Amino acid sequence: MRKLYFLLPGTKGKFGGGGLWAELKTVNLANCIGEAEIVTYRQKESTYPFLTDILQQGNLQDIIFVVSWGFDVPKLIPKLPGCNIIYHAHSAGYSFRLASDIPIITVSRNTMGYWGQKSPNSLIYYLPNEIGAEFYNQNLTRDIDVLVQTRKSSEYLLKQLIPRLQSHCRVQLIDSYVEDLAGLFNRSKVYLYDSAEYWGVSGVTEGFGLPPLEALACGCQVFSSVNHGLADYLDPGFNCQKIAGYSVEYDLQKILAAIKNNNYSPLPESFLQQYRKDYLVTRLQIILQEINQFFDFKQQQQSKIPDLNFWRLRKLWLLRSLSKVKRKFL
Repeated sequence: MRKLYFLLPGTKGKFGGGGLWAELKTVNLANCIGEAEIVTYRQKESTYPFLTDILQQGNLQDIIFVVSWGFDVPKLIPKLPGCNIIYHAHSAGYSFRLASDIPIITVSRNTMGYWGQKSPNSLIYYLPNEIGAEFYNQNLTRDIDVLVQTRKSSEYLLKQLIPRLQSHCRVQLIDSYVEDLAGLFNRSKVYLYDSAEYWGVSGVTEGFGLPPLEALACGCQVFSSVNHGLADYLDPGFNCQKIAGYSVEYDLQKILAAIKNNNYSPLPESFLQQYRKDYLVTRLQIILQEINQFFDFKQQQQSKIPDLNFWRLRKLWLLRSLSKVKRKFL
């Protein structure tokens, strides 16, 4: 099993956020299987090696570089010629393409479907993000009616729905990092999450969307958008409710009814098991074994299936069009 170097721009300051925390959890999963280490490439940090220094070492065939920071991937890959590379794909919708000798591990089926079309000749795997063991129903008194994290929340949520809710119930807004998010979910009756607008403006997709799943694990009723990776596990009418449904009045009456009833049954652990550490370590081990075998094969065999790039698509389209014309006149 080759050593894994997870390439991150940095782990402090402006690089903090959900994407970083999810990637750090994946590093921990990988360390349960073999040797994995963080390498930074923008911000030098005393805790971790820097990419420029690593590239000066020899014998890079015994290493796999894991790239994940979407906007940086097109710049990083040319710096790693001849190296073994995995793309750990969170969000989708970036404009770059990948060579078929770069395996892709996706965090959602939405992202897997995107790369299945975009890069059909690549090895593609599915490894969802991990929810920590601290996210479970602690059966606490739920003294918060509605919990909202302002980051990624839509203008509709912040400027229309929440002001209306505040006149009817206890609403708590979070606009900074929370040390005990599981505790807050356990104190809350309803959690609101509406990220479709945020990702629409950003031009890429919601890679996974951990907070709604974490809230569900804690027995909190979730009203959420179901864009992109959220559709992997959210099922409106069954384990959640769709937010921003038709009108603010409709949302308001459904949320207030959920607060009043407060009889939501939390997701069974059997459903959550696929996002827990033990299951993911087993899954990742199978994925890494296959990828290591692929890199062994690639050293001996360089031929590959033609990429489905722009020019090949144009050629295939022209051939199909000519075939239709011929059939029409025969």
